[in-house]
Amino acid sequence: MRKLSLLKKWDSLSPYRKLIFGFLVAIFIGVILLKMPFSLRENQNITVIDSLFTIVSAICVTGLSVVDVSQVFTSTGQLIILFFIQLGGLGVMTVSIIVFLLVGKKMSFETRELLKEERNSNSNGGITKFIKQLLLTVFVIEISGASILTYGFSKYYSLKRSIFYGLFHSVSAFCNAGFSLFSDNLSGFKNSFLINMTIPLLIFLGGIGFSTILNCYNVLRKKEKKLTLTTKLSIGISVFLVIIGMIAIFIFEYSNKNTIGNLPFTQKLEASFFQSVTTRTAGFNTVSISGLKRSTSLLFIILMFIGASPGSTGGGIKTTTIGLIILGIFATLKNKDIIEYDKRCLSWRIYRKAIAILFISLIYTSVCVFLLILIEKDKKLLDLAFEVYSAFGTVGLSRDLTPSLMSISKFILIVTMFVGRVGPLTIALALSKSKIKKGHYTYPQENILIG
Repeated sequence: MRKLSLLKKWDSLSPYRKLIFGFLVAIFIGVILLKMPFSLRENQNITVIDSLFTIVSAICVTGLSVVDVSQVFTSTGQLIILFFIQLGGLGVMTVSIIVFLLVGKKMSFETRELLKEERNSNSNGGITKFIKQLLLTVFVIEISGASILTYGFSKYYSLKRSIFYGLFHSVSAFCNAGFSLFSDNLSGFKNSFLINMTIPLLIFLGGIGFSTILNCYNVLRKKEKKLTLTTKLSIGISVFLVIIGMIAIFIFEYSNKNTIGNLPFTQKLEASFFQSVTTRTAGFNTVSISGLKRSTSLLFIILMFIGASPGSTGGGIKTTTIGLIILGIFATLKNKDIIEYDKRCLSWRIYRKAIAILFISLIYTSVCVFLLILIEKDKKLLDLAFEVYSAFGTVGLSRDLTPSLMSISKFILIVTMFVGRVGPLTIALALSKSKIKKGHYTYPQENILIG
């Protein structure tokens, strides 16, 4: 009877709550695994909060770390982190459904709805085909990236170690996690053109979304006639942000000896490009983040807040959200009744959803920054804000602040990483009532003055 009661309660949950529950179960298992002796090097120990922080950072593909992954964890522990990075990149529900399909089970309508919510899709049709394409895409890109990076690392390390480093950083880059097996992240490879170009490419492909990649591939194979509006907007805004970010970093940091000031001209461009790509979603760095000028740090906060594209491995409010808001603002300024893009009309309902995401995200991150100011009284405002927006955007960049934070501050960042990965609107809908009773009446309309 109790089992039936639990099943009934599970069935009554909304897809949003089931999605969150799936992530929480995976996190719980990960925390236990990282605490095991086989995960830790000799004479190394890790607290529960630090283990929780690390596993949430991995499954939320953030990359923020309170411990040195290369020094604290064994190869087994690093592989566990890698598994949860891949799990977070693909999505907990996606992996669960893959297991279901492997054992020969058919997907119910409810299962399709769960996957739709996780992938941030508009439709639950063609799920089986989508999953097969997704797995093939991930496999091809990650293995290709691992092969190139292995060759790059082989100039510095043995073949065995180079293969492991290549695979780890390829998965970490494509999943936009930003975890590195080097104490200084990738700063030691700022002179390697191959690594500096491969990592950003993997990050970009992982950050534009699986649907966008598949849409581009199908158009090239002539299986689809044209690119979708989501694809055009995702790629367009992503490329625009990369270019603007690269130019701004190059100008702001040109003479900064703590970052790119001492590099030759071409390497300054490479470093600026690398950091522009990685700042929005991945969190790798080849320059000192703590050495950045305040103007550059503020730029980084904006880029981290925007984040990646929908249906991708990254967080933030998403490129299409900010794009739609800009289009809506222009439509309002021009006194238009419709939002136009590429000779198509966009729904004001979607615009209102974008505004809701922006508003909820700004309120949430502002509250988090305020709380950290109250808790971490000896820390600078810019550093604390940088940490919050890095966690929310699931980026993982830090101004050398994360390890020194109090436990309560770490917990706030843990929640922030989770909110950034799952999505603030999903969290809000999960916490709201599943069913809204509609009344059979309407109130008189009245306008208010604004602006």
